[in-house]
Amino acid sequence: MERREVLKLSAAAGAAGALTLGRVSFAAAEPTAGRGEGGPVGGGPAGGGPAGQSRTVTVTGHLPVGAPDFVYLPVDVPHGVRELAVAYRYDKPPVPDGTAGNACDIGLFDERGTALGGAGFRGWSGGARPEFFLRADDATPGYLPGPINAGTWHIALAPYTVAPQGLDYEVTVTVRHGPRGTTPAPVHPPERARGRGRAWYRGDNHLHSVYSDGKRTPAQIAALARAAGLDFITTTEHNTTAAHRAWEGLWGDDLLILTGEEVTTRNGHVVAMGTDPEVFIDWRYRARDNAFGRYARAIRRAGGLVIPAHPHATCVGCNWKFGLNDADAVEVWNGPYGPDDEATLAEWDNTLVANSRRGGDTGWLPAVGHSDAHRDPDVVGLPQTVVLADDLSRRALQEGIRAGRVWIAESARVDLAFTVTGERGGHAGIGERLAVPDASAVTARLTVSGVPGCTVSFVTDQGRRHTAPLPPSGAGTLTWRTTPANAAYIRAEVRHPSPSADLPGPMAALTNPVFLGKR
Repeated sequence: MERREVLKLSAAAGAAGALTLGRVSFAAAEPTAGRGEGGPVGGGPAGGGPAGQSRTVTVTGHLPVGAPDFVYLPVDVPHGVRELAVAYRYDKPPVPDGTAGNACDIGLFDERGTALGGAGFRGWSGGARPEFFLRADDATPGYLPGPINAGTWHIALAPYTVAPQGLDYEVTVTVRHGPRGTTPAPVHPPERARGRGRAWYRGDNHLHSVYSDGKRTPAQIAALARAAGLDFITTTEHNTTAAHRAWEGLWGDDLLILTGEEVTTRNGHVVAMGTDPEVFIDWRYRARDNAFGRYARAIRRAGGLVIPAHPHATCVGCNWKFGLNDADAVEVWNGPYGPDDEATLAEWDNTLVANSRRGGDTGWLPAVGHSDAHRDPDVVGLPQTVVLADDLSRRALQEGIRAGRVWIAESARVDLAFTVTGERGGHAGIGERLAVPDASAVTARLTVSGVPGCTVSFVTDQGRRHTAPLPPSGAGTLTWRTTPANAAYIRAEVRHPSPSADLPGPMAALTNPVFLGKR
């Protein structure tokens, strides 16, 4: 028999960090009235129920402006529960132009607790769906299937923005009794594709499916990746590892699938590229908490790369506030090239200039580009990171990115080769150093195709030093001579015509630098 109770709960204004609300209990006996604000719902000892029985409790409350980032609703789950289901909603009152309205995310932690980085994480859907369920044998995308053990679980509400009127919410929790069922053993993608040697491999390491806020299934993404000419992709759902087990049958020696996460904090997002399957990286901190270094190390311990995503994106919470000291690379190009990418590119180039004063090709931050595709018409592989790797494997790709042997293209139609050659025949490629005297002449050479109507520029620590148009075919070789005394590094950009005399044209391709001069 379904039972329903309502208890009004409210948070104190100005709270910081996290707040725990009054406890919800599913009692064996007939429930009694709640004990007032902040008290438990239901009376009597927690207990089980007959198979097939469901019990429901609804909690309502209000969060004011200044509410904490995370509001936890404890739920005492009795023995014998087969399925836990949660639904929520919140009001969206009208707000003046330029004022943030209500937006509230949701997730779940089991009886193991809510400790940062702890084992209790059971799933996150953010604001993507109004309801979810978990069982041993199945779960809503974004959540981890597994047994519903007795104990205190926590529903996490995360008010992303709160309107001036505050945020009224309603959370409905249902437990369904019955046999537990069996949790299938997860099947994860292999770390290496067979039969692939040293080559330039194309990939997209920032993608979303129905397992977070995307609209495409993993099968659809894999098909689009192959159609885009990609050799590898990384699954990076917002704040959940639930998709790691969702790619069975979709990989092959033509497409390597890496597991990861987009760690989506309130002060910026970071792509954890190529982490071990099922390793959860927490996101519940801000820059002021001085905690990011700890979680960057956790990403690396899990075998991943730390890549700040869209650092100058304009969406709420997207702008990167943690600095770049803990990064392995930076996403300078996210989706169709725009003004925020131009700002990130300039900031990245400044890091190259600063590093060149320290000797150049050690400790510098490579650039990568990813699509961040969520749904139609987002294009998987726009842009794509092209990596020189010893084989098509997680470790080799990561080593190539770490070393900066990377260029970025808007599509697989674009191909290029970039080298710098010295007077005596020495040469260096992308991410490498040409160690020649400061006064000796060097020649930068870019061979490119698949970019009709575009213009090539050579960029150094002194800025844009040489620009020339490509032939109408979009294929050609351009050269430029300089010396290490006048260029600590050289990198190449290929751009489409500018829509305005005051703006640079959209990017078609760009390379990481070649460093010049003796250390």
